[in-house]
Amino acid sequence: MSATTLTNFYRCTIESILSGCITAWYGACSAQDRRKLQKVVNVAQSITQTSLPSIDSIYNSRCLRKAASIIKDPTHPGHTLFHLLPSGKRYQSLRSRTNRLKNSFFPTAIRLWTYLVLS
Repeated sequence: MSATTLTNFYRCTIESILSGCITAWYGACSAQDRRKLQKVVNVAQSITQTSLPSIDSIYNSRCLRKAASIIKDPTHPGHTLFHLLPSGKRYQSLRSRTNRLKNSFFPTAIRLWTYLVLS
């Protein structure tokens, strides 16, 4: 089979399964779970003989896409969590006492969005 066919198969089946609701569950994964998920991507990469996006980059892109839709929609329940600082450039990060909250969707999305805006 050609590399293009294998890559399309990976993107349509395996990547869609791995990234299903990734913004909800990836923040709670342990480092060991993340390594195992990345191993699946690495095996697919060696089979297709092409470079594929890492599981972290998939998570980051999905977070940014979801954050953009939340920022645009003032009726979204999470819209108020994206609060601009007085400078008008950066968003106020959510305070968290635990790593579980710090790694959840909203604090991560705010960090990624702020980094994207400043760079």
